[in-house]
Amino acid sequence: MDTIRAYIDHHSECQADRIWLIAPDLPTEISYGELKTRVDDIGLKLDALGFSRGAKVAFLANNGAWATLIYLGVMASARVIVPLNAVAGPAQIEHVLNHSDCSVVFVTPDYKEKLTAIIARVPRQIEVIDVTESTGPLWPHRSPAGNAAVRRPESSDPALLLYTSGSTGPPKGAVLSHRAIVRGGHNVVGGHALTAQDRALCVLPIYHINGAMVTVAAPLVSGGSVVMPERFSAKSFWPLIDRYQCTWSSVVPTIIKYLLDRAEAEPFDFGKDKRLKCFRFARSASAPLPAVVLRQWENVFSIPMIETLGLTETAGTVATNPMPPARRKYDSVGLAFGNDIKIFDDTGTECPPGCRGEIVIRGDNLLDHYYKNPQATQAAFTGEWFRTGDIGYLDEDGYLFITGRLKELIIRGGENIAPREIDDVLYQHDAVLEAAAVGIDDESYGQEVVACVVRRGGYECSEQELKDFCEAAVGQYKSPKKIYFMDDLPKGPSGKILRLKLPELIAASNE
Repeated sequence: MDTIRAYIDHHSECQADRIWLIAPDLPTEISYGELKTRVDDIGLKLDALGFSRGAKVAFLANNGAWATLIYLGVMASARVIVPLNAVAGPAQIEHVLNHSDCSVVFVTPDYKEKLTAIIARVPRQIEVIDVTESTGPLWPHRSPAGNAAVRRPESSDPALLLYTSGSTGPPKGAVLSHRAIVRGGHNVVGGHALTAQDRALCVLPIYHINGAMVTVAAPLVSGGSVVMPERFSAKSFWPLIDRYQCTWSSVVPTIIKYLLDRAEAEPFDFGKDKRLKCFRFARSASAPLPAVVLRQWENVFSIPMIETLGLTETAGTVATNPMPPARRKYDSVGLAFGNDIKIFDDTGTECPPGCRGEIVIRGDNLLDHYYKNPQATQAAFTGEWFRTGDIGYLDEDGYLFITGRLKELIIRGGENIAPREIDDVLYQHDAVLEAAAVGIDDESYGQEVVACVVRRGGYECSEQELKDFCEAAVGQYKSPKKIYFMDDLPKGPSGKILRLKLPELIAASNE
């Protein structure tokens, strides 16, 4: 089976009554049999509206039953789904609508006003279909085509057009085929030994690759189920796991910190509470997880945290630490899984273990190309190897360690400084909730090291205290020369801090 449609058809035939999705905000449950019925209906309704095979179909919504049904229904009917980032600014959404050539947008009431203003600036007709979480799409009244048959995609057909966060310029649209999406789901299933008995709690938006692949595609591949609240809430995280007996969840470092902050307020005896016995692991991706935070999680909650690596262009997971009792390594995103990973130097030559270079990936889960951007596509590949732009190394055991981004390197006086090294130190301070080091222009050194920090609620610390704390760990040369305290740091939809936006914010704060 190598398409989304094939898995939906298979499970509806073999386990039609098994629960596939639970939407706790309604509440409602959808079985695999109901999934097929609703997905087929979405495809036929799009046929009646005249949207042909390969048409680009967007959605602007929070998580929930209907957002997920539309996401799968569009792909399963041989069309291309274009998720719109609900927290993005109007300019980015306008760019995606313009660039993607989408024909129709599904939108929920929360975002209707925002979308209406944006579409007014798009120089072509785009049909808008309103969606309510209780009743689904409010379809325009059009007569269905006679003897309409459900479309079935091929494995090579494009299924998902997902735009990158655009931290270094306009977002690029990664085109992922059905084959890549199915392979991405398999990588999660195999890497975490998921079965039909597993149930995921999805707290990350499905308009991002993590939510879309890890907690939608993976349960579909394994025949498991997913609990899909509309949005993440630290207060409801553990009660949802208890109520629906979830066995795992995919989170990001920011969420981990939020859950740690309120751990003492939770009505659970972590490590001993039978209500949480079902929950066997959590996984972290989308942003680096400092080792100190990983240890805090496991010490407080007594639940394994599996650090992984995934990218938009690779349909999610490419590396994962093994499941217990196999060996995990702190600060590593684990072993390559479902694809090949190597380290190349500046000449495109493979580096030996322990030597830093650019991380490159090869596998069936790679994007086909960047939409309408052949230059970016060509630049992203060296032969069959996708260039991630991440810097790292493989150790003697094959574990992958990420040390930074090529474009994020701080070059101070000719010396390369990986900002994550400074981040990791700052995260060890009790008062730090979020931290990101960055380089800013400097007349003497070319670049100077500074850091942006969000303090944890109820904690205080001074700039000098944090500077001294860093200097003791990494030395004076690498330590931030200035600390900027902020209420929040700019992030992409996955929760990843957009480091390259920080110099602009720093400049604004200095005016």
